[in-house]
Amino acid sequence: MEGVVTCCQGDVYTIVVDGAEYLCHLRGHFKTADIKSTNPIAVGDFVTFTIPRPEDGDFGWITAVADRRNYIVRKSVNLSKQSHILAANLDRAILLVTINYPITGTTFIDRFLATAQAYDVETILVFNKIDRYSPAESEEMARMQALYESIGYRCLVISAREGVGIDELRQEVAHGVTLLAGHSGAGKSTISNLLCPGANRKTSEVSEQTNLGVHTTTYSQMYPIEGTEDGFLIDTPGIKGFGSFDFRKEDIDGYFPDLFAYAKDCHYADCSHTHEPKCAVLRAVRDGRIAPSRYKSYLSMLYEDSEEKYRLPQ
Repeated sequence: MEGVVTCCQGDVYTIVVDGAEYLCHLRGHFKTADIKSTNPIAVGDFVTFTIPRPEDGDFGWITAVADRRNYIVRKSVNLSKQSHILAANLDRAILLVTINYPITGTTFIDRFLATAQAYDVETILVFNKIDRYSPAESEEMARMQALYESIGYRCLVISAREGVGIDELRQEVAHGVTLLAGHSGAGKSTISNLLCPGANRKTSEVSEQTNLGVHTTTYSQMYPIEGTEDGFLIDTPGIKGFGSFDFRKEDIDGYFPDLFAYAKDCHYADCSHTHEPKCAVLRAVRDGRIAPSRYKSYLSMLYEDSEEKYRLPQ
């Protein structure tokens, strides 16, 4: 049979076919194959599997995985030479951003956006917790929103706790499969419960001592979005950092639309935008046409495995 993976929990995979759920394990060849990912199967994958049988403990076996249309991948936290696939076959990703409670840094945002662009996944930035911000924090949010909208990214502003902007968000995700990502404590579980009441995800407050969220979601799962015919939401565990994986350094500027717009005017075709004379990107940073935070994020990816400092041009 063929179906879609809707949950990966340990070595048990939930597969849905026409509304019916089947629990499966992986055949051994997946575990020994030359796979760079820590998870050879991800939520959103289309797989072929055998029907569960009582003699197998009511578990079926996944025998094949279809080619992925796209996916979101990041460097594995514990294994630097391996990746972890967050989800596959996506129509879009929602990155939840919080100015505080907890803080979502621009480097984290930019790395996620660049990775999504590299793997052909549209991303919408959703600024949450507007009900909690001070005037200064609200101004910072407005500056960030203006920056990313000027680059071409779509932004929404919501308060999941008060339900502000949720109807607009529901319209954005009404069709297709949407990945919901962000830091622990940013409000992913609350949003999942609002859009998918059947999810029943646990929620928790951000620690007042550390200003960090607590992991309440420990595994990824896909849910149907209430009030839609074919909308599905993939809720994921909170992400602390977002390491880029397997990028060629010469391609990285192409994943930053604001840098790439100037890169074509550089004197050298293989310009790294770090020290070369007549570099149009460096000139744009100095002139304020590229935000320093964006350039710093570019450097952080360029020097991912290097001892180089992330220096801004003088």
